[in-house]
Amino acid sequence: MRVPLSWLREFVDIPVSPRELAERLTAAGIAVDTVTDVGDKMKGVITARLSGVRPHPNADRLSICSADAGGEVYEIVTAADNVFTGAVVPLALEGARLADGTVIKKARFRGIASMGMLCSEVELGLEDRSPGIMILPPDTPPGTDIAALLGLPDTVLAFDLTPNRGDCLSILGIAREVAVLYGLQLNYPPVLESEGDEAAGYIDVEIRDPQLCGRYAARVFEDIKIGQAPLRLQTRLRLAGMRPIYNLVDVTNYVMLELGQPLHAFDYETLRGRRIVVRRASPGERLVTLDGVTRQFDREDLLIADAERAVAVAGVMGGLETEVTPGTATVLLESANFDPLSIRKTSRKLGLRSEASLRFEKRVDIEGAVRAAGRMARLVAETGMGRVVPGVVDSYTVRPDQKTVVVRPDRLDQIIGASVPGDKAVKWLKALGFGVRKNTDRLIVSVPTFRPDVSIEEDIAEEVARLYGYDRIAATQTYGEATPGRRPPVETFIRWVNRFLTGLGLTEVVTYSFINPMSFDLLRLPQDDPLRRVVALKNPISEEQSVLRATLLPGMLEVVCRNVSRRVTDIAVFEAGRVFKPRADGELPDEPLKLGMAVAGKEPRGWESPPRDMDFYFLKGIVEALLDRLGIDAVFRPLQTHPSLHPMRAAGVLAGDKELGYLGQVHPEIKMSLDLPNDVILAEFDIERLLAVRKVAAFRELVRFPGVLRDIAVVVPEGVPAAELVDNVKTAGGELLRELRLFDVYKGAKLPECTRSIAFSLLFQAGDRTLTDTEAAACVEAIVNRLKEKCGAVLRW
Repeated sequence: MRVPLSWLREFVDIPVSPRELAERLTAAGIAVDTVTDVGDKMKGVITARLSGVRPHPNADRLSICSADAGGEVYEIVTAADNVFTGAVVPLALEGARLADGTVIKKARFRGIASMGMLCSEVELGLEDRSPGIMILPPDTPPGTDIAALLGLPDTVLAFDLTPNRGDCLSILGIAREVAVLYGLQLNYPPVLESEGDEAAGYIDVEIRDPQLCGRYAARVFEDIKIGQAPLRLQTRLRLAGMRPIYNLVDVTNYVMLELGQPLHAFDYETLRGRRIVVRRASPGERLVTLDGVTRQFDREDLLIADAERAVAVAGVMGGLETEVTPGTATVLLESANFDPLSIRKTSRKLGLRSEASLRFEKRVDIEGAVRAAGRMARLVAETGMGRVVPGVVDSYTVRPDQKTVVVRPDRLDQIIGASVPGDKAVKWLKALGFGVRKNTDRLIVSVPTFRPDVSIEEDIAEEVARLYGYDRIAATQTYGEATPGRRPPVETFIRWVNRFLTGLGLTEVVTYSFINPMSFDLLRLPQDDPLRRVVALKNPISEEQSVLRATLLPGMLEVVCRNVSRRVTDIAVFEAGRVFKPRADGELPDEPLKLGMAVAGKEPRGWESPPRDMDFYFLKGIVEALLDRLGIDAVFRPLQTHPSLHPMRAAGVLAGDKELGYLGQVHPEIKMSLDLPNDVILAEFDIERLLAVRKVAAFRELVRFPGVLRDIAVVVPEGVPAAELVDNVKTAGGELLRELRLFDVYKGAKLPECTRSIAFSLLFQAGDRTLTDTEAAACVEAIVNRLKEKCGAVLRW
């Protein structure tokens, strides 16, 4: 919210400098972000009428203008393309100083002397950018000082308001705060009262959904003359951050900034049936809005309609068919009050945010609708824009209940932390527009309709505290029961996993939860793959971030690709984050926690040893170390069905019958499409399953009796996985088998075709005695027999 100080002074006589005022308002909770002086450096810029415009003989994009500055004509060279004969423009001659302090000098452009410069709004300090030279009203006399004409110099206060203070999105709201802070009289702008009922013969208003539209007031203006608004009104709009368009629209914006009530003007002749109907949209109903876009609506959207069709999106944007044009003679003015949530939903869905919708979203004062229409009528009459039809059509069917708050003075002091005199608190509240009456030892405070953010006793305490002065409240030691905070088990577990993997040399990364739906094609996922069932965003940042991730793999691959593009090819990263799986309609998605890992390239080594490839077995070793530390007895099974992984270099990881996750080398087609120089190994695990099956380390007494070591080698068909052999060895070995280690795999000569030799080291040990060779031999025999029965293994001698 930008407030020109000259405009604010019309509401309240400010006794201090702009910067002192900014500090006082900020201390009272109405934060002023910047204080900017406008036009204080400008000097010598005058108005001039262009008596002639001709092309530059030596430059296609330059023009030579003859500028009459009130008796003397000057030749000015300009590159602006909006100049024309008869236009009145700002002129800075030699020695004049612009708003930024630049001093104008004579210059030559392609052989033609220029005696000065034609100015745009940028040179005058009114706007940050401009499409061309500023065109002044045609009746502006030449030779007039432009600063005096525009009402400069001025000071602009830019406010950074909290979301609950929608009442301060107006000059009136800020002025009310200033008046209370300094104990000053608040002056309301004059309005044209709605005497008579002639307007009722022009229009009939029907509100079909009072919950979404609490009030709709309409006024009618005839004999409208479309043109430029008064120059000072335009200047105030520019300083407040709005660009002038033409007088009718400018005055509606002026009143909105002044009183906080958005207004909309319809071309009355285009309204069918002389009716305004405020209703919900029909499913699939369409409307071409002012920006020329055809928009479709549903039952959640509120529309303004006439007797036959929709003519505007309530509180957001008008319709093209009922737009005011230069040929408009009669105007219907809308001053309404709409439901904040409805306006917010519609504006976000349509991607249309405006100054009007911003105010409606923060709740507009329902009692200010007729006053704003009266203010508009006053300005229409004062500027000679048209004739005001007497009367106002005001549909106000459901009036809000008067909100009251019971306040205990002693509780007020307790909340604030200081003793505030009761008479001062009452005085401040009344000045803010609250009604206050005493009831024994309590205060009954009536909340004005323009303060919807106030509803409880603590809100009243806040109002009193900020006016009393936060700096006057003594600092005190906090007291009360302290409850030690504890992290949830899942968060504690994730932190431990992060530390563990970081200790193994991996780097933690954080990737976006929003991903590109084309990622699923990159991952080679079939059309019916469950991972393609994703949660789509209703209002995405871009198409590349339009769905929520169902797996961490796209993020992992993106990290690898980004590093490779920056010539970092040795990569070892991990991420712990949530993925999103849709549920039934209307339900929030499921958000399981996943652990993703990716390695590629070589592991850095010192000078004493060569670097090691970070291949499938490298990442498998990291996974095994993690599972071992968690006490999870897991097995790795061949995984040939995952579409994103190499069919011969992937494995699923199971603990009993629970699938914990998988790891594997990226499929060659994916590697080729991403143009990756090295093989990439990916892994993804379900964190909640890891947490569920982990075993807490328990003390086990050291065995005092020696063990018996035995090595065996068996020949098995190539298709038998080592994990299957390990499971059978453990089962047959029973409690006496303390340790099992696979130490050799051999394929080659002296072995039958399609077989391989796998060797295990076995440690047998009892806790209550020393095992004999006979007992150890019996265990080995049991293991060999089971391997022969279950796996077709033959003992190799």
